Amino acid sequence: MALATATLAAVPLQAQDAGTPAADEAEDQGIIVTGLRREESLQDTPAAVTAFNAQAIENAGIERPADFIALTPNVTLVETQNAGNAFVIIRGITQNRNSEPSVAVIVDGVQQVNPAQFNQDLFDIEQIEVLKGPQGGLYGRNAIGGAIIITTKQPTDEFSGNVTAGIDNGFGYFLRGGVSGPVAENAFFRVAGSYYNTDGFIPNTFLGEDADPVEDYSLRANLLVEATDRLTFDVRGSINRLRTQGLYYNIVADVNDIAPVRVNNPGQNDRDINNVSLKVEYEGDNAVFTSISSYDTLEEVLTGDAFDFLPIEDSFFFNLFEGIFGPGNGFDLNQSQFLDVEAFSQEVRLASPTDGGRFNWMVGGYLIDTQRFISTGNMIDTGNGVFPVFRTPSTNPLNPQFSFLSDGQDNFAWALFANAGYELSPEFRVDASLRYDRDKRRQTTLTPQGFLPVVPGVPTAQSGEVRTAIFDDWQPKLTLTYEPTPDLTIYGGYSRGFRSGGFNQTGVGAESVNAGIVGVGDIFEAETADTFEVGAKAQIGPVRLAGAAYTTLSKNSYFFVFLAQSSTQNLGNIPETRINGFELEASAEVLPDFDINAAIGVTDSEIKEFPDPTVIGNEAPQISRYTINLGAQYAGALTDTLDGLLRIDYRRTGKTWWEPFNTTVREPVDIVDARAGVTFDGVSVTAFAANLFDETYNAEFSPGGFVFRARPRRYGVEVGYKF
Repeated sequence: MALATATLAAVPLQAQDAGTPAADEAEDQGIIVTGLRREESLQDTPAAVTAFNAQAIENAGIERPADFIALTPNVTLVETQNAGNAFVIIRGITQNRNSEPSVAVIVDGVQQVNPAQFNQDLFDIEQIEVLKGPQGGLYGRNAIGGAIIITTKQPTDEFSGNVTAGIDNGFGYFLRGGVSGPVAENAFFRVAGSYYNTDGFIPNTFLGEDADPVEDYSLRANLLVEATDRLTFDVRGSINRLRTQGLYYNIVADVNDIAPVRVNNPGQNDRDINNVSLKVEYEGDNAVFTSISSYDTLEEVLTGDAFDFLPIEDSFFFNLFEGIFGPGNGFDLNQSQFLDVEAFSQEVRLASPTDGGRFNWMVGGYLIDTQRFISTGNMIDTGNGVFPVFRTPSTNPLNPQFSFLSDGQDNFAWALFANAGYELSPEFRVDASLRYDRDKRRQTTLTPQGFLPVVPGVPTAQSGEVRTAIFDDWQPKLTLTYEPTPDLTIYGGYSRGFRSGGFNQTGVGAESVNAGIVGVGDIFEAETADTFEVGAKAQIGPVRLAGAAYTTLSKNSYFFVFLAQSSTQNLGNIPETRINGFELEASAEVLPDFDINAAIGVTDSEIKEFPDPTVIGNEAPQISRYTINLGAQYAGALTDTLDGLLRIDYRRTGKTWWEPFNTTVREPVDIVDARAGVTFDGVSVTAFAANLFDETYNAEFSPGGFVFRARPRRYGVEVGYKF
């Protein structure tokens, strides 16, 4: 079976149950993907798609988004201060704090409405597809860098299930699984869940405990009702509860410097996510009608140390104030952030039947209404701990408020879209799509007047003031496909991606002026990305090949600035960036049940316009110059009753820049993961190791020298059972 890292590698993975008719058919047809809003084999899909089916997910040990992203060329994930901040970078299209995401994430047909939802455990998953390049014409909102399509295991008409339990060196333990079956005639259910508890992996040398303990549990339920042979109702609900810590930063001059974590406040990072959705589908004689309604809530509170993340008497502010006000008058700061989001979204679409022949089409509309509240601030660290601050400034004498900003946002967005494809001949096909997005944002300043910054020469913000902005754009996409033989697909085209702008917290524009920071104001502009791409896929004997090259002109991409005075996280715009790159992937079954794969992705970026001319010509922030993937896997019979798995994956992430001035660059990072196990009578026992050689590096660098440690080696064993 081929490794899931290669775009075309999932076909042999389908053949785990060797010798069965279903496995033979799957091997002949290849994995079926739906990322282009129609079902077709991966080989025939005219797009750069990396796909992981259920067996690939199991063999690779994919448990979180970071796991499949590490197996996908030209895609990286930056994990940082809290669970809700995990940034996907696809082909140089980046994401940052408080921005809209760089990629549309679709789970069972429902788009995630908030980027803080993305970084969750993956369990009971049937398939994952990663589409690279702007997909705005197909998925619209936030598909500027691509789309990630996640399909969970569906309800079944017979009782079945799976369960996996394990331990790791955290010391941690976990349990995940799902159960499914009928509840009545033409009605089926599925319930799945996961639980993980660990003491952590990164030591806090000051407190004498790990800085990153986790308790995380999720539950998902699904009821599928086939009301008639044409009408179905699919009701889903899910919850996630995460309890961990964050903000265990270090301040360094170089991103490659590794310093021990010494925060004196362990803090807290609590995140609650709820979702309920309804999908209704009716298959008429000439068209299929689909309605998807979704309601989401997300609440996250984050507390911890503040700059410079050292024990009180060693901290910058303590010693600064000691020097100014005299001995005994120094004090340190800690911080808190609260985010509360509520969103309702609705999509309706009308599409041609799946067997519509040479011509297929789709039209539809989408709307989303979002209510968002955020507050951030610093408190005086009296040595009694840090306490969460929610909607109003703290009055706690043990942790008095030092600075505070809060805003409410009322965002309403809608879109109309249409796409069509036509086979001009058995070899040649044309696909086109067009989408119009309009996003109206209304922000209310909720900060009490006494906490708003006052800067000479800059108008002072007013508590209660309301600001509005509208961001809109067209997103066209055109793809030409030529398939001279069933084993060769050549494609090329143009696409535009769009991502809405938004508001920084009220008052940071004045604070930026005071700090001499250019490019950051109270509003950040919308981003567009225009991409031209050519690619090809081929099957040559046992070898599968895929390649693509692209050039993108990004306007108003983001860069991040942290302002210590208010502990606010702010976005600025880079007016213009040129991004060029390519991907090459190969996989082959070199021996029965033994596969190898290799992939490389290269991204070259250059800032073309910026308010500070010294930045022009620099690399764009958060972009890694290249990724390299190598892997090998044996998955097959050891005896008549015993199957074995031995798998190793290597990933090299090239030099990475973090801010427009390119003051520091992270050197390449090399990570090796390994898995080995056996399966018998439906029971599997697997040993695993992530970051096998314990590579030590910083996962993120932020302007001001903030670095966030990456997780070191994690290893353990798990036992699974399917019934």
